Amino acid sequence: MRTSIATVSLSGSLTEKLTAAARAGFDGVEIFENDLLACPLTPEEIRARCADLGLTVDLYQPLRDVEAVPADVFARNLRRARHKFELMRRLGADTVLVCSSVDPCAVDDDALAAEQLADLADLARDSGVRVAYEALAWGRHVSTYDHAWRIVEAAGHPALGTCLDSFHILSRGSDPKGIEDIPGEKIFFLQLADAPLLAMDVLQWSRHHRCFPGQGGFDVAGLVRHVLRTGYDGPLSLEVFNDVLRQAEAGPTAVDARRSLLVLQEAVGAAEPPPAVVPTGFAFAELVTPDAAPLAGLLDALGFARTARHRGKPVDLWQQGEARILVNTAAAARRDGTRLAAVGLESPDPAGAARRAEAMLAPVLPRRRAPGDAPLDAVAAPDGTELFFCSTRPGGWRSDFEDVPHAPAAPSVRRVDHVALTQPWHHFDEAVLFHRGVLGLRAEDSVDLADPYGLLRSRAVSNADGGVRIALTVGAAPTDDTAHAQHVALATDDVVAAARRFRDAGGRLLPIPANYYDDLAARYEFADGELETYRELGILYDRDAHGVLRHCYTRTVGRVFFELLQRDGGHRGYGARNAPVRLAAQHAAGTP
Repeated sequence: MRTSIATVSLSGSLTEKLTAAARAGFDGVEIFENDLLACPLTPEEIRARCADLGLTVDLYQPLRDVEAVPADVFARNLRRARHKFELMRRLGADTVLVCSSVDPCAVDDDALAAEQLADLADLARDSGVRVAYEALAWGRHVSTYDHAWRIVEAAGHPALGTCLDSFHILSRGSDPKGIEDIPGEKIFFLQLADAPLLAMDVLQWSRHHRCFPGQGGFDVAGLVRHVLRTGYDGPLSLEVFNDVLRQAEAGPTAVDARRSLLVLQEAVGAAEPPPAVVPTGFAFAELVTPDAAPLAGLLDALGFARTARHRGKPVDLWQQGEARILVNTAAAARRDGTRLAAVGLESPDPAGAARRAEAMLAPVLPRRRAPGDAPLDAVAAPDGTELFFCSTRPGGWRSDFEDVPHAPAAPSVRRVDHVALTQPWHHFDEAVLFHRGVLGLRAEDSVDLADPYGLLRSRAVSNADGGVRIALTVGAAPTDDTAHAQHVALATDDVVAAARRFRDAGGRLLPIPANYYDDLAARYEFADGELETYRELGILYDRDAHGVLRHCYTRTVGRVFFELLQRDGGHRGYGARNAPVRLAAQHAAGTP
């Protein structure tokens, strides 16, 4: 299906928005009137610019407060419309969006609304324009799509149809099944937006919190299925009002928007991209650092052994059980200090995963390979983390490393349980959709975490069996971009033994305030000495409906720290209840 995007969904000037939409692969645009008014180009020049970019102008919007008004007001409205229709002719747009009136002088009279909309459609037809009538969720008298359709049907004019907007329909809790009663040829346009499920005034909700399909809590795919059953053959168009997107760079936002429609089309059966290849586990986590010594000491205390060295690069492999950490000291990779730079994802079909990623507009990263290096495809996540699709089977990425002598050790860590990635403040929703659409992971519920200096949002994505878990976290303001460290959580069967081993080897555990353990004693009953052990080692404790979580943290090196984590009984969480205590302790230690 053709895809379109409203210019209000992107930041910047109109020409910047058009360029971003075209580069992202959209077929057309809705031109928002404010963008046109602020543009120094003439309508003819904008039309030519769109044509040069391969874009059609699918909609001009909005024409407000037209119908069900006194005769003198309606006469002025027709005069206004006549000017807009001439403008549309110059612009090359043939459909105008008319929103249901919020004018205080509008009356609750469907017959009058139908009559005046028919008159408007007469004028539009003479100018080669169609009128798409939309019910605003906060319309004065018309606020539901079925009400708007009844008025359009009563008017009976060939140049008058309806516009369906997923936000206006789903925010009011309307049943979208009734859309199937509308003839497809009378649905002149379809606008799509998602939104988080919030309890607030619908106008404020709409103006500030819309997001792209798949990033919120609405069943946008279900609504689109109903629309397609009518025979609708127009574009899928995005109209998103969002404070964050208004401040984000237009290019990446447009790509995110286009990806959301690719995922949506796949969900409704309107497109068949390469299927998602869901990763089964973590092959490795790669840390880059200007100084390997602190990391080496930390990994050694955790029970890792340096087992191999890359044949042609300054990269060491540290391993314990199935947990593998790469330490990269290459000059080009360590400009920003110690950080988590890449994640290797164990894939049953690395080549298929790469095809899927490219089809979903993930930026494919160029990789310099020496002769004999294993082929490894990588893409960049929204936060810049490199994601490698790889296999640890013979002949895979492990063959690039030569074993080095090392002392055998009894591992206390089994594997990587999850990684936590801090997102740029304006890429949080994009990151969730990216990991869903590109990797086929499922998104868990979003949670708010109380940091001593602000509120953080966190949302995890995972595969079905929990073999891959990625926690995505973002601060509440742009200044939070680099304030919080990333971490690698290591699964162990005995966190007490693992923590003691780490401490006895010279490792420094994050100290937790005594007040936390006093509260634990009030909330739970423990065996004799159990709580004292947790207090001694800084072990945090949580329960959910499935089991128990015990976990503790190392001090931070650069922007990276490790978590030792024991899940019992199938505990599914990440310790969100304990996050405020952990964050405060890290601030106190000087390592947020």
